[in-house]
Amino acid sequence: MTPRDLLDRLVGFPTVSRDSNLDLIDFAESYLADHGIAATRVPSPCGQKAALYAHVGPEQEGGLVLSGHTDVVPVDGQDWSTDPFTVTERDGRLYGRGTCDMKGFDALALHAMVQAKRRGVKRPLQIALSYDEEVGCTGAPPMIDHMVAHGMPRASAAIIGEPSMMQVVTGHKGGIGFDVRMRGFEVHSSLMHTGVNAIMEGARLIDWANRMNAENAAKAPAGIDAGFEPPWTTVHVGMIQGGTAHNITARDCRFMVTFRIVPGESIADWTDRFRAEVARIAAGMQQVHPATGIDAPQVFHVPGLVPEAAGEAESLVRRLTGDNAPHVVSYGTEAGQFQERGYSAVICGPGNIAQAHQPDEFISVDQFRAGEAFMDRLLDDLNA
Repeated sequence: MTPRDLLDRLVGFPTVSRDSNLDLIDFAESYLADHGIAATRVPSPCGQKAALYAHVGPEQEGGLVLSGHTDVVPVDGQDWSTDPFTVTERDGRLYGRGTCDMKGFDALALHAMVQAKRRGVKRPLQIALSYDEEVGCTGAPPMIDHMVAHGMPRASAAIIGEPSMMQVVTGHKGGIGFDVRMRGFEVHSSLMHTGVNAIMEGARLIDWANRMNAENAAKAPAGIDAGFEPPWTTVHVGMIQGGTAHNITARDCRFMVTFRIVPGESIADWTDRFRAEVARIAAGMQQVHPATGIDAPQVFHVPGLVPEAAGEAESLVRRLTGDNAPHVVSYGTEAGQFQERGYSAVICGPGNIAQAHQPDEFISVDQFRAGEAFMDRLLDDLNA
């Protein structure tokens, strides 16, 4: 199969994060096996999803791992002009959900694995395909830990193929997210002072987020932080639900609070600040009624990617792409999770992140071909 054939097949699996990705994993495992490459699955706790990794070449450390995620974001409510789960080529673009983010890279990585097996490589090539990246990068850590614990020879470099226009990205923000559930006490709104309105108390926490954003924006960024857009840590609430009626103090309110944290700041420090504000608001609620409170479990933790001094991954990918400019991105990826576990890591993949998650998502044919050419040079390098 050509890289384009593989892209068509991968996009055809509707692996929205809320659904299973097992059909895609079945295909990838079978495709690799047909070419003599054994793969290992790492099932999700629910058993409805799985990660997959494989190794080609000598059983030794010092190779390269190509990392991608298999899940995509929903298409619900988006105005698509084509079938989102069928690749449609038009005007030099390949349309379809995941073509850019990031099944284009996944297709190129699968093809490279087969070519490495066919040609033979002096240094190993590995592939690692995760699940649930789009809902907090929760599928990669157990996959990487499994690779390490079960004897996969450790690669000296990891390329995470998120869409970067084939530029070498060496830094990204870290991320944490909390599922906030406010527990109020219902009374008639004419007597609201005797009740606890979960929505209005939740608004205090959301207003804290607004204040943090204003304070952070007022700081003068320095060092790597200055390269981000925006160059400060952001706190965000994107959805909220709760309440029963307009004249009842709300019994419940639920929303997510998410942080995108510049590498120069501590995820632990921001967690402590958030927890302190939650405790302060909850204490005020309980002064009115003891049954009230706030639950705010952390639902994801994505470490930032920090530029490495003389990093092997950066050196390799700069050599192969010819890109020597500094690049950082504000979105989070699995690169920080590889780096946290001792891998040298960079981001480099075809496509423009501006197309990700959009209706009529696409990757340009030129970018897809640039990804193919990169993989060819990579295979040559593994044989040098």
